[in-house]
Amino acid sequence: MNFLAHFYLSGEQQGLIAGNFLADYLVNKEVLLLPEEVQRGVALHRIIDQFTDQHECIRSSNRLLMPVHGKYAPVIMDVLMDYLLLKNWNQYSRTPILEFTAMIYEALMMYHSIMPDFLRERLPLMIRENWLVHYGTEEGLEFTFSRMKLRSSQPWKFDHALKSLEAHFEDLDAAFNLFFPEMSEVATSWRRGEIK
Repeated sequence: MNFLAHFYLSGEQQGLIAGNFLADYLVNKEVLLLPEEVQRGVALHRIIDQFTDQHECIRSSNRLLMPVHGKYAPVIMDVLMDYLLLKNWNQYSRTPILEFTAMIYEALMMYHSIMPDFLRERLPLMIRENWLVHYGTEEGLEFTFSRMKLRSSQPWKFDHALKSLEAHFEDLDAAFNLFFPEMSEVATSWRRGEIK
């Protein structure tokens, strides 16, 4: 999943939010230097990724995207999940999205000083342009995929991602809404210490 879903699954705990944000950018020896509550956020991020990758709803969604997008189907699906979460936001949260994102940005700024240099530079832009809400728009998706193309060895595989979303929207949305409540339950149980 992409940023918004990871933040939602952090349960509004600031250390978990920061760790969920940092997890994809740090190696294990760097993680060990972080405050304990942020290390827990990294651990939660990894639990979320593992559960997501193994869930049949997500695997079936990836299979829908593979004919056009090949090995990048799971990457595209990660981004689309934030889009789908925003489309279904009122089903999952009583907190208005702008209030939620303001809380997330405040939490991230609390840990700004421990972030790698490139993230410290990127975070103010993320906040100013409200990337988390931007993911819920077609323009935001196009922007995100254009950035991904720059880091890809097969950038053309990100072409037509919006057409794929449109072509398979009902199936992708249904799969997401089967998967996400289960993911939320796992994350909640982990935060309570009920599962390791």
